Amino acid sequence: MSTQKDQGNVVRGLKAAINNPRVSEEAKQRDIERLQEMGEYEVEAPAQEDSEHNNRVLGGYKATLSNPRTSEAAKEHAQQVLEESGQA
Repeated sequence: MSTQKDQGNVVRGLKAAINNPRVSEEAKQRDIERLQEMGEYEVEAPAQEDSEHNNRVLGGYKATLSNPRTSEAAKEHAQQVLEESGQA
């Protein structure tokens, strides 16, 4: 007799356990499988988050180039990172 609200709590708890460094890999895998059975686990979501994170990091390097308070060494490093990523 589980309600939708209860299922939401279960999902949140399982996701928290997956991201908890103190939980064993075996338990994490079991929780991932349970979320997949419930239709609540998306494998592609982290890739999107990684892409978004990378965009923000590169934006920070671009800002470094135009910041007058940034040292020349930091600007050179930022330029190098942007060139390596194909953003310069």
